[in-house]
Amino acid sequence: MKLKDKIVILTGASSGIGYAIGKLFAKEGATLIAVARRVDLLEKLKEETQGEAGQIIPMQGDVSSQEDVDRVVQETINQYGRIDVLINNAGVLDNYQSAGAVEDDVWERVLNINVTGVMRMTRAVINHMVEKKNGVIINTSSVGGLHGMRGGLGYVATKHAVVGMTKNIGFTYADDGIRCVCVAPGSYATDIGQKVTGVDNKTLDKLMLGFNFFPKFGNPDELAPLYAFLASDDAVFINGTTIVSDGGWTAF
Repeated sequence: MKLKDKIVILTGASSGIGYAIGKLFAKEGATLIAVARRVDLLEKLKEETQGEAGQIIPMQGDVSSQEDVDRVVQETINQYGRIDVLINNAGVLDNYQSAGAVEDDVWERVLNINVTGVMRMTRAVINHMVEKKNGVIINTSSVGGLHGMRGGLGYVATKHAVVGMTKNIGFTYADDGIRCVCVAPGSYATDIGQKVTGVDNKTLDKLMLGFNFFPKFGNPDELAPLYAFLASDDAVFINGTTIVSDGGWTAF
């Protein structure tokens, strides 16, 4: 019950890492506003966690839409009066496009979700947190936010941006009682790659060189406890930094 009575907004909650976070946070007692574009999958998450100490509140929303962001945050404030934790988890890949092959529409979509979505969600909640002098923001980056050859140009650029945003937010708002931390997962068994089309083999061939040092795929259920720890009061002195969870992939 590390998260008893915490009011949490989680984006990208309908699958993969977000789905695993939702399941665990409900078990740990949180009231979790689960945000994603596919509300049917959010309803499945709610059904799966019935009977747990916390609860899942499905809420349809697209982080690339300012209107959706404002609605999700305002409805949460109206209902619960505060937001204790924001988890910016929504993210997409970029078809592994290299600099010479990157397409504007792909670049803009990845930027809008992976970076602008994080900014908009943070902007929408942070003044409410300042008013309460309390809050935690957890951003999902990637080992691609720390190393250059873990995705295409757009994905790597955006995940580096998330790491930088975490540092800036964490330091700027530390004296307001707010922590901002970042998780950099390695490769986990999720469906994020299923929508990848028209792969740029120039990037993919280089990326595969690193899989010589790849230990194994992680299970999202193995990653969710890290988010629960960071969201809890046990992590009160962890701020403005990025924690890698990749099974040792980048240790070589």
